[in-house]
Amino acid sequence: MKKVTIMIILFVVGIGNLYAQSALEQLRSFSQYDFVPGDKVLLFEDFSQDGVGDFPALWTTNGSGEVKTLNITQGNWLHMTTHGNQYQLMKGLDLPDNYIIEFDVVLPPTDQNPPALWMTLFKAENEDLGYVEGNPLPMGFGLYMETTDNGNNKWMGKAYNGDWVEGNSVISPLMVNQVEHVIVWVQKRRLRVYHAGQKVLDLPTLIPAGFKPDRLTFDNSDCNDSNPYVSNIRITTAAPDTRNKLLEEGKLISYGIYFDVNSDKVKPESYGALNDIAKVIKEANVKVQVVGHTDNTGSDATNLDLSKRRAASVKAELVKMGVSADMLTTDGAGASKPIAPNDTPFNKALNRRVEFIKQ
Repeated sequence: MKKVTIMIILFVVGIGNLYAQSALEQLRSFSQYDFVPGDKVLLFEDFSQDGVGDFPALWTTNGSGEVKTLNITQGNWLHMTTHGNQYQLMKGLDLPDNYIIEFDVVLPPTDQNPPALWMTLFKAENEDLGYVEGNPLPMGFGLYMETTDNGNNKWMGKAYNGDWVEGNSVISPLMVNQVEHVIVWVQKRRLRVYHAGQKVLDLPTLIPAGFKPDRLTFDNSDCNDSNPYVSNIRITTAAPDTRNKLLEEGKLISYGIYFDVNSDKVKPESYGALNDIAKVIKEANVKVQVVGHTDNTGSDATNLDLSKRRAASVKAELVKMGVSADMLTTDGAGASKPIAPNDTPFNKALNRRVEFIKQ
């Protein structure tokens, strides 16, 4: 049976202060963040259930790797410790036509070659596939990132479906030695990539028509001596029916509002979801309660306080977008109202949410 593979390749090169992004204080500066994560989480992986020093239980490789912690950030990270290898999630995926993939990456500097990373989506030829061998793009699409200005592309979407198709960009490349958040939006044949407040790729017909991937792989097979770290991998549905959920059903659950761990500061990549919600509230002139929810990590008192502060921060951002403060109230439930057991990283991700309830 012929193996069909789709690959998203993300290649990032650190180029020093030349491409450093200035800190933007207002979410409104991130107007190109037009993606809106849906209300259904399809995958979440942060390696929190894996022991430091072990290879993650839900993954496989044709090389070597281990879970590590980093001094520049929190959490567990998969470190790709060998060159020219692939790191594949063994769990099969059932993806819709429209979905969003997000992940954090840290690229340490290298002595000779620019650090880089490939991310691949492919269709397995059987359920027992250990890892992809040979050419990672026999058919499909991919995203490639690199970090230094050495004549190579800094972002490249690439596909093969009998003929090679690719597009590239030098907008907002990744930096070395820092946590970078990458967002990939797949909409049927269209591939869009976002980073640091900008849309860095928008390729309307890159993905082969009708292609339905079911496996996810990261690899450094073409990255020479690059040994990247990845974590906080999340796949959600996209483009929720915000108006229907809020006005007809009376409640909207959002996974598109982002905070750092133990922080109430709304991150800039929340712009798309907040702007979508603000439009509905203003057009319908409806009163809404914003409620923050956490998982059960930490004490009840700490979680309750954090959830209340996060809800207040969301209200403040909506007011900046033109929503009248009189139309918004806030509350926090901490971990007291889970929608899934707090027993796995995936279920905990479901419980970390912001709800908008029609009053």
